[in-house]
Amino acid sequence: MISISEQLGVRIRYFRREKKLSQEELAFRANLNVTYLSDLENGRRNPSLKVLNRLANAFNLTLSELFKGIIDINR
Repeated sequence: MISISEQLGVRIRYFRREKKLSQEELAFRANLNVTYLSDLENGRRNPSLKVLNRLANAFNLTLSELFKGIIDINR
């Protein structure tokens, strides 16, 4: 089963591509380092709530929309 971090990374990548943004452009809009964003998309990082909020804002989404469909497999 795919971890929560990996599921979140898939969601971030999905929204980035849907908005036709490069990693560089999204990183700029969310005030993140491109390498950090890449790590998020690949499920290698656990972002803070502040970072998640900046990403949601960059996508013009709510936090709940960003997390929609992510399942906690450890429950």
